[in-house]
Amino acid sequence: QVHLVESGGGLVQAGGSLRLSCATSGRTFSGYAVGWFRQAPGKEREFVAAISWSNIRTYYADFVKGRFTISRDNAKNTVYLQMNSLKPEDTAVYYCAAQARGRLRERSDYDYWGQGTQVTVSS
Repeated sequence: QVHLVESGGGLVQAGGSLRLSCATSGRTFSGYAVGWFRQAPGKEREFVAAISWSNIRTYYADFVKGRFTISRDNAKNTVYLQMNSLKPEDTAVYYCAAQARGRLRERSDYDYWGQGTQVTVSS
């Protein structure tokens, strides 16, 4: 079992930055790809970014390319999402998720999920 805990969310003005963290306890991220998803009120959960276990591959949704960066520190069992140039439409609950194998952009292919962290961007 992989237990995921997100942190780093909060309230920020448009144009500002936040860094989200996703840490695991009880079991390492070894062999798992990790993704970030978000869900705004009244909307479906959507893919934001993902990173392979080996750090070789990263994937981004078009709406965050050039603004968000996903990275991981396997020694610390932590994955990060650096979010810059935030916009009000980025307001959502952000979730990290882990999978052993599957399509990194597909929500249904993830095995484990965190509880989410709220990001609110004011205009």
